[in-house]
Amino acid sequence: MHSKILILDFGSQVTQLIARRVRDAGVFSEVHPYDVSDEFIKNYGAAGIILSGGPSSVTEGDTPRAPAAVYEAGVPIFGICYGMQTMAEQLGGKVENGLVREFGYAEVRARGHTALFREINDFVTPEGHGMLKVWMSHGDKVNEMPPGFKLMASTDNCPIAAMADEERRFYAVQFHPEVTHTLQGEAILGRFVHEICGCKSDWNMPDYISEAVASIRAQVGDDEVILGLSGGVDSSVAAALIHRAIGDKLTCVFVDHGLLRLDEGKMVMEMFANNLGVKVIHVDATAQFMGHLAGVSDPEAKRKIIGREFVEVFQVESGKLSNAKWLAQGTIYPDVIESAGKGKKGSHTIKSHHNVGGLPDTLNLKLLEPLRELFKDEVRKLGVALGLPHSMVYRHPFPGPGLGVRILGEVKKEFADLLRRADAIFIEELRSTYVDPHAEKPQSWYDATSQAFAVFLPVKSVGVMGDGRTYEYVVALRAVQTQDFMTAHWAHLPHELLGKVSNRIINEVRGINRVVYDISGKPPATIEWE
Repeated sequence: MHSKILILDFGSQVTQLIARRVRDAGVFSEVHPYDVSDEFIKNYGAAGIILSGGPSSVTEGDTPRAPAAVYEAGVPIFGICYGMQTMAEQLGGKVENGLVREFGYAEVRARGHTALFREINDFVTPEGHGMLKVWMSHGDKVNEMPPGFKLMASTDNCPIAAMADEERRFYAVQFHPEVTHTLQGEAILGRFVHEICGCKSDWNMPDYISEAVASIRAQVGDDEVILGLSGGVDSSVAAALIHRAIGDKLTCVFVDHGLLRLDEGKMVMEMFANNLGVKVIHVDATAQFMGHLAGVSDPEAKRKIIGREFVEVFQVESGKLSNAKWLAQGTIYPDVIESAGKGKKGSHTIKSHHNVGGLPDTLNLKLLEPLRELFKDEVRKLGVALGLPHSMVYRHPFPGPGLGVRILGEVKKEFADLLRRADAIFIEELRSTYVDPHAEKPQSWYDATSQAFAVFLPVKSVGVMGDGRTYEYVVALRAVQTQDFMTAHWAHLPHELLGKVSNRIINEVRGINRVVYDISGKPPATIEWE
C-alpha cells in the first residue's frame, strides 16, 4: 500500500497543482471536495492532510470549513491560503478582511525555526533573516493565531504569513507553495510529505504498471473490452495498458473523420495493430463527417457535429461486438477533479470534459477508466514505461475535433488536405531545428514549445509566382510556450526558422501563397483559434 496525502479542495483554480507537486515528490495524493464526511476522513488512511486555497472568505457566515475530523485525525495538516484561514478560524484564532490585498510576488521573512522552513530560504538579509520569494493571492488575513500556534513567517502587509503548532504538527501558510512563482515551494511541500508526514517516495510509473494491470484484470475478469482509439496520448496509453492486462480481449475502434494530421491513420494502425498486436478496427468515415459539416461555419456547431458523428460511428461498430461488456476511456485525473467540482459550492468551475460521461448510456456497457488517477505528465511517463515511442507520447495536444477547429469557417476536404501538408512541414522543421545546437543535450524547437500548429484561413490573397499572378489561400502558424495551458506566451521562434517554414509551405503546398505568424498571448487570445 502506498502512503498517501489527502487534499481537501476549497475551490482554488490551482488545487490540482498541489496534487501534482506532491506526486512529483514520489508520494501518492488525491483531491476530494472539502465537505467530505467525518467518516470519510477517519477511513481514508491519510498520512497527512492538505487544505487548499479557495475564492471564499471565512469572515462571511456560510462559507466552506474543513470537517471536524480533520483536526482529530492525529496526522499532520498543512493549510494553504484559504486553508490557513479556515484552520485559524476553526481552531480559535481570528481572521479579518485585509486593508491591503496581496496578489503576486512577495518576500516572506521566516521566523521561529520550525521543521517546515528549517534551512529553506531564497536569500539571507544582512541582519541574518532567512527570506522566501513567494506568490500571494489573498484579501483576508489571520490577525490572531489559535492557542498553541507560533509565528512561522511574516511580510510587511501580512504580519502572520505562516503559523505552526508543532506539537500537533499543524502548519499553515498564506502564500501558495504549489505554484512555480514560489521558488522553494517544491522543497516546502517535499519537507511536509517526507519529513513531517513520514511518507516514502513509492509512487512511480514503472511500479504502477503491475498494480494497474492487476486492477484491470480483477475488474474485467473474462469479459471483453472496447475502446475508442483517437491516436491521442490518453487513449493510446489506455489501449497499451489494457492490452498489457487482457491481450486480445481488447478491441479498439479507430474512427478516421478525415480531420487527422498527415499520415496519422497509418501511424496509429502501424503502432497498435502491427507493432503491439492490438486488435484495431479502422473505420474511414471521412465522407460521412464531411457530408454533415458541409455549409457549417459556426465553431460550436462544428464541434457538436463532429462529436455526434463520432458517437454514431462508434455505436455502429460496437454493436457488431456482441461479447464486449466494458467501454474503456482515456479519462485522466484533471477531467475527474474538474467535473466533480461542477456545481459544488465554493468552487469556480472552468470547464466540463467530454470523457467524463461523454458516450451515451444506450451502449449498455460498463465503464473502464484505467488512467483516471493520473495527471497528464504521469500518463506520458506511463506510456514510455509501456514501450510506446517517446515521439508519440510527448506529442503536442491535438483537439478532439481535429483539424475541424483549425479550419476557420466551413470545413471542406480540400481545405483539410492543404492544412495537413502545411502543418506537417511546420512540425517537421520544428523537430529538426535546435534552440542551441551546441548545448550538451540540444533541445529541438518542437520540444521547447508546448503546442504548435497551422491554421487554415478562409481568405485568399494575391501573390506572384514566377511571372504569374496567384490568388490562393493563407495559413497562420501558431506556437506557444506554457506550463499549465491556462496562460501562454507566443513562442519567439527564430526568423530563419519561420522563413524556412514559410518558403517550404508556399513552394510545396499548391494552393497556399501566404504564411503569417500569430504573436498573441493567452489571454487575451486562446491557444486554438476556434
